[in-house]
Amino acid sequence: MKVLITGGAGFIGSHVVRLFVNKYPEYEIFNLDALTYAGNLENLRDIEGASNYKFLKADINDVLEIDALFEKYQFDKVIHLAAESHVDRSISDPLAFVRTNVIGTMNLLNAAKGLWKDNFKEKLFYHISTDEVYGTLGETGLFTESTSYAPNSPYSASKASSDHFVRAYGETYDLPYIISNCSNNYGPNQFPEKLIPLFINNIIDKKPLPVYGNGDYTRDWLYVIDHAIAIDKVFHQGRNKETYNIGGINEWKNIDLVKLLCKIMDAKLNRAEGSSAELINFIQDRLGHDKRYAIDASKIGKQLGWKPTVTFQEGLETTIDWYLDNEEWLKNVTSGKYKDYYLNQYSSK
Repeated sequence: MKVLITGGAGFIGSHVVRLFVNKYPEYEIFNLDALTYAGNLENLRDIEGASNYKFLKADINDVLEIDALFEKYQFDKVIHLAAESHVDRSISDPLAFVRTNVIGTMNLLNAAKGLWKDNFKEKLFYHISTDEVYGTLGETGLFTESTSYAPNSPYSASKASSDHFVRAYGETYDLPYIISNCSNNYGPNQFPEKLIPLFINNIIDKKPLPVYGNGDYTRDWLYVIDHAIAIDKVFHQGRNKETYNIGGINEWKNIDLVKLLCKIMDAKLNRAEGSSAELINFIQDRLGHDKRYAIDASKIGKQLGWKPTVTFQEGLETTIDWYLDNEEWLKNVTSGKYKDYYLNQYSSK
């Protein structure tokens, strides 16, 4: 089986690539990534020499290149992770999210449809999406697979659009597909624009911790390796034209998470308890900030037997340890243009 994984040098993608390369030596795994700021081949140094692994540097926005790669390598199945994924960036540059998340997905869908034509047996287009397409929740309730879409940011709107196109290709052309919508991921190798690695990095350097508004926003946190295992199950056992919500069943208000992170970091860095919490800096709230996300993951549990295995305390400590052990990786990915972006986005307003 020839499996194309897009965005495989990124955070979630690298964990999925590693799992598939190691677990399925009989598969040919192709990792397609444009290596933009968040894609990093250092994430995959441990498997880059594997006989069943091949890296393809390409941009899903380049339709001619994508068509040529599908024709050359004759992919049987696609796991589509490549995406612009940071809400703050989508507010600053929404068209970049349309190009990658919508047009890029369309390029892949057309390439798959053109290669597989009417012979869809043993073929699959597996599209990984986000819970943010559902919008925001109040104090109670959970997102289910039948929750109506109500995206509130350019990022979530672009992902909602790509979800709709995947379903449309399934209904119009009978293209076999599965979609999964996940909650906030965390873990090793995550680019430090997202909350947990950003704050780990800032605590190390004793820099301010920029918390939007009053920090009273709730998110469901999913350990990335648990997510990779879920993707494996959906890929192999999921039902055609179905959607699966993948959540950590682990809700935290941002401010409570930040305080816990500060407490653990103080202990690991041998700093006085409470010293990192003094770095918390409340800044002007983000535009269109969703109040709460929470996922009902009962469907994937009942159908495929998946559930999270890592507690938040365990996952957070493992994540912190990884960043403390890989400070050189942190320095490399936070150099250059990212510093300018960070100062512009998170300075006090």
